[in-house]
Amino acid sequence: MKEQLYTIPVNEAFEKDCECPVCAMRQSLEKASVEYTLGPSYMEDDIRMVTDRIGFCGKHIKELYRQQNRLGLALIMKTHMDNTIKEVEKFSKAPAAGGGLFKKKEEAPLVEYIKRLERSCFVCERVESVFERYIATVFYLYEKESEFRERFAQSKGFCNKHYALLYAEAPRNLSGAKREEFIEALNQVYLENIKRVRDDLDWFIDKFDYRYAEEPWKNSKDALPRAILKMNSTEID
Repeated sequence: MKEQLYTIPVNEAFEKDCECPVCAMRQSLEKASVEYTLGPSYMEDDIRMVTDRIGFCGKHIKELYRQQNRLGLALIMKTHMDNTIKEVEKFSKAPAAGGGLFKKKEEAPLVEYIKRLERSCFVCERVESVFERYIATVFYLYEKESEFRERFAQSKGFCNKHYALLYAEAPRNLSGAKREEFIEALNQVYLENIKRVRDDLDWFIDKFDYRYAEEPWKNSKDALPRAILKMNSTEID
């Protein structure tokens, strides 16, 4: 593969005791991307040109604020605001978009700019570009390394979102018998483990019945947050 592979973080994620190693990969990547944004990189002109232009989403600006580098974030936000003011002053001088009775109404350039700004995020873009390579690396390792195939089969499965992602990406990354083998292994590990968590959740519910009050909890004490991760790709702290 000509593009960079990320075998170390992918292998590390599949070695974790977690309900979705793809979620674990993404969480680790997001953490690293937030730290990168407020690391020495924020003083580099090429990085600041991008953050000035696209800014951050609501989720990641909160994560950046929690990093406690208030001066660094203030510098980033100040030049981002400078750029936004310049763009708004330019677009605000343009006539508002109109539309007659039989003409499709178009949004004003100013409104389009603000909406585009709300959809853009430096951290999101960095995460997505690397995450795509993480997923490609999963397929590369599955095809090339028997140890990884075993690790894949012994994992605790995937959340719904990432199960579907791997299923959809399989035909683009594998072919022939290896693709069919991957799909079969993926389906099996997903179903076995979502049923396992469903059964743990069922016992968690039973434990609220007085008839089972003296019974052991088994593996059900954390069944609810694990079920939420499986179904919603969301980790409950």
